Amino acid sequence: MFKNPYIRTIIASNALLNLGIWVRNFAILLYVTDLTHNDPVYVSLISVAEFAPIFLFAIIGGTFADRWRPKRTMVSCDLLSAASIFIVLLALWYGSWQVLLLSTFFSAILSQFSQPSAMKILKQHVAPEQLQGVMALFQSLMALFMVIGPVVGTFIYQHFGIFSSLSITGMLFLISALVLTRIPQDEQVIEIDRPTHFIEELKEGIRYVWNNRTLRTLGGTFTIIGLAVGLIQPLMVFVAIENLGQDKEFLQWPLMANGAAMLLGGGLIMGVAKKVQPQLLLAAGLLVSTLTTFGVGWSHNIVLTMALQVLSGLFYPCIHIGINTMMMKNAEAAFIGRVGGALSPLFSGMMVVGMSIGGTLKRESSLNTVYTVSAGLFLLGAMLLLPLLRDRQPVQAVIADDSE
Repeated sequence: MFKNPYIRTIIASNALLNLGIWVRNFAILLYVTDLTHNDPVYVSLISVAEFAPIFLFAIIGGTFADRWRPKRTMVSCDLLSAASIFIVLLALWYGSWQVLLLSTFFSAILSQFSQPSAMKILKQHVAPEQLQGVMALFQSLMALFMVIGPVVGTFIYQHFGIFSSLSITGMLFLISALVLTRIPQDEQVIEIDRPTHFIEELKEGIRYVWNNRTLRTLGGTFTIIGLAVGLIQPLMVFVAIENLGQDKEFLQWPLMANGAAMLLGGGLIMGVAKKVQPQLLLAAGLLVSTLTTFGVGWSHNIVLTMALQVLSGLFYPCIHIGINTMMMKNAEAAFIGRVGGALSPLFSGMMVVGMSIGGTLKRESSLNTVYTVSAGLFLLGAMLLLPLLRDRQPVQAVIADDSE
């Protein structure tokens, strides 16, 4: 795979962006919890600012990604993200901490244009039999930064402060843009008999997803697990503080354990990627998430919580790789941006809903209750996949059946 220059370059850019995002996000989390004395509502707002743009802009970004040249789009988005960081630094110097949410929000908007562009490049320049392996590689990279990201982010913030953390993030975004210039120039594609109006293309993408049985099922699963993830996404810091009796800096260790396990799990799945159907990978990941989410919510033992985090990490790549492979294999290159743009808001929209109510639900009930509800939703998401699992046929075959 690494002989492919497109894979090498996108992986290198992705590594730089991941590191920058982890440094920024952990710095903002620690800074805001210091200022608000661990207020769960303000902590939830950080996640809302990060994920709300996925709901609001994913379908728009995906549609434009199908229209625009992918290399130019990715480079421009990284440059704009870097510029926004430096503008926010200036505003933070004179204003209040709320401008940090604006930085996260704007960067997340730009991601809705650059990420589908990267997927489009991979769809065009990676052999179909290698796609699941490439998705596993991206999952392993994400897991690697779940190991080192919290440690690096905490270290930089504690030793150098919020301004240095954001400055480093801006520099990493700039370097990513420079790396992406190594991608060969976008091909000029002459397209015939396709609508050129943006609204028509957007509608065409939604119809494409709706008329495909597999993608419809995936959309339902996306909706359920988005709510499940959103409910607990901002509350892990309270697992450390309330359930385990530690300070908020302890959060980096369960995240590290989870990330290390994800790295191992991604490597294991890479070895069997060609032998296992992606819908089976996704169902297995959701079932394990049901068990581990329930356990983490009720555990007051550090060793048990860490063990559950490891188990969750080992199987989380099944979810990520299963979802991305199903989308990549079931979408033509001309629709890859719009398919992601149509499905992602289902996940992120419910995730934002979950994050918006998670802090309030925890305050009105308990941390245990929120985690129990989340576990039940993961189980429901797995059950929605049963029709695809019963088919016992390749996902591509389901497409053929639906398109006739």
